[in-house]
Amino acid sequence: MKKKQRSKKSGLKRLQMVIVIGVILIGVSIYYFYSAEQAQIRGYTFGNELQAIQDELKDEQADFYSKVSMWKEKQRLFLKDDGNNHIAKMKDIIAKYANLNISDGFSGSVKLFKLSTETQLESDQHLINWIINDDRSEKIRADELLQASFEYEMAALSLFEEAKKGIMKP
Repeated sequence: MKKKQRSKKSGLKRLQMVIVIGVILIGVSIYYFYSAEQAQIRGYTFGNELQAIQDELKDEQADFYSKVSMWKEKQRLFLKDDGNNHIAKMKDIIAKYANLNISDGFSGSVKLFKLSTETQLESDQHLINWIINDDRSEKIRADELLQASFEYEMAALSLFEEAKKGIMKP
């Protein structure tokens, strides 16, 4: 009779251990999938925020270069306020990079996007100086910086795509 009780007790303990292990495995699985889903949501949010910054930058640059083109074609006066407003908007855009919630894999590309925007701003400042002061050396420097900005942007896009591929690998 004692053997049956012991075997029932040991069988009950085994059952309890199996249940505990099962609960732990289920808990770990839930945590893993929840974490993966949260990371995907954070990545999606980051991508949208970065895209919004890039879109705002593109719109601001289009507006600024439209004014410059109209000035070149003598359809419009270029006012110092045009330049000051553009510089202020560009500085606001640059500040937005600091507010991004960047995962490690994308930090290099975001740094290059920011550097590209900062270089674009510097180029635009030289362009404004050329327009206001009619100093040809300012136009040359603006063009050089514009090329550097473009190269930073291309490098940033390349790193961004590499990071996306690295994250999407199984």
